[in-house]
Amino acid sequence: MTYHNEKLFALKGNIIFTKSKAQFTVFENGYIVCEDGIIADVFEQLPDRYADIHVIDYGDKVIIPGLADLHTHAPQFAFRGLGMDLELLPWLKKYAFKEERKYSDDDYAKSAYETFCRALKKSATTHAAIFATLHNNATNILMELLEKTGVNTFVGKVNMDRNSPEYLIQSTQTSISETDLWIRESLEKYTRTKPILTPRFVPSCTDELMDALGQMALKYKLPVHSHLSENKSEIEWVKQLHPDCSSYSCVYDKYGLFGKAVPTIMAHCVYLTEDELALIKENGVFIAHCPHSNTNVSSGIAPVRELLDRDLNVGLGSDVAAGSSISIFSAISHAVQVSKLYSVIIDKDKEPLTLSEAFYMATKGGGSFWGKAGSFEPGFEMSAVVIDDGELNQLNRFAIEERLERIVYLSTDEQIAAKYVNGKNIMNNN
Repeated sequence: MTYHNEKLFALKGNIIFTKSKAQFTVFENGYIVCEDGIIADVFEQLPDRYADIHVIDYGDKVIIPGLADLHTHAPQFAFRGLGMDLELLPWLKKYAFKEERKYSDDDYAKSAYETFCRALKKSATTHAAIFATLHNNATNILMELLEKTGVNTFVGKVNMDRNSPEYLIQSTQTSISETDLWIRESLEKYTRTKPILTPRFVPSCTDELMDALGQMALKYKLPVHSHLSENKSEIEWVKQLHPDCSSYSCVYDKYGLFGKAVPTIMAHCVYLTEDELALIKENGVFIAHCPHSNTNVSSGIAPVRELLDRDLNVGLGSDVAAGSSISIFSAISHAVQVSKLYSVIIDKDKEPLTLSEAFYMATKGGGSFWGKAGSFEPGFEMSAVVIDDGELNQLNRFAIEERLERIVYLSTDEQIAAKYVNGKNIMNNN
């Protein structure tokens, strides 16, 4: 007799994931056993001890780990696809800053963030690190809406007290006090939605503000999320602002905002020095590679092969709206594509990414920022996406790896049949 237990069940289908960057692990018509939201193991056939548990049979569908978006901007979702002919700093001035100004209006923020959260829930993303704006009320609205989606997220109230439009600057003391208030209000309020300290980037934060954020990180045991070395003119700007520091990374490290005791995500990392690469390795900093914005805002191509070969922590970010799509499937395909351009144009000795490497970055590579997430190995969080790719396979019989490649390059949200986070199908959560 088969019984239903929400805490103990199995998913059946064509299972594919990456334990390591080098290759896929595949279980055709296999079983993923979930106990209390955690992966017990994956099996070709259910062992006798699980013979009577509830099995959710997804037939010929493909089951993958949930995808992790290590870097995106929720308030920019409303204008994605605009300004893709501009470089970073002009793009920020013409589009991003003007849009973020609107989030001083709580009604606008609620409407815009509802749209973002609906899209996030429908996507294959189960984990996301998200920039909000500097507005406390709007950031709280976003966190409340995200909690209802069931997705695991880190959300940051952005800090900016210099070198920004007047309408997006807070005084240093206001930025510090508002950030502290927001942390205290949100730290224990939600189950899946947590605060993350978010200096926008070094040019937008004074030394006093950076120092205060570093102290908050230690006091509240909070992670950090910011930008690093995206654009050459940005890097020169940082050198002018901080002649005392040997590098862009050194500025964050100086204020305790660069790994070690403080888990840290740095987006982009296109132009890193040898010393910075060593510091990132030493401090365990996570790099969010954002291939869409590498090209869209003319930043340059991040040397992902080099980052992977050094065994750094590398995940993928959609970087909406410098990235035009929230889809991490799209980020996977673009990561492979820009790595080919890097190999052809910049360094022919650097091999392009393989699909398994890019998929690893989108799952276990980025998911590990949340702990054991992004794989179907025992002890990992049971977060999974079920893909109905039947329409892609009407004429030919493809191997599971080939089906995954077509899903990455051709799939849409409509092909997602189910999405599990911590063992719960959040598509059933309306």
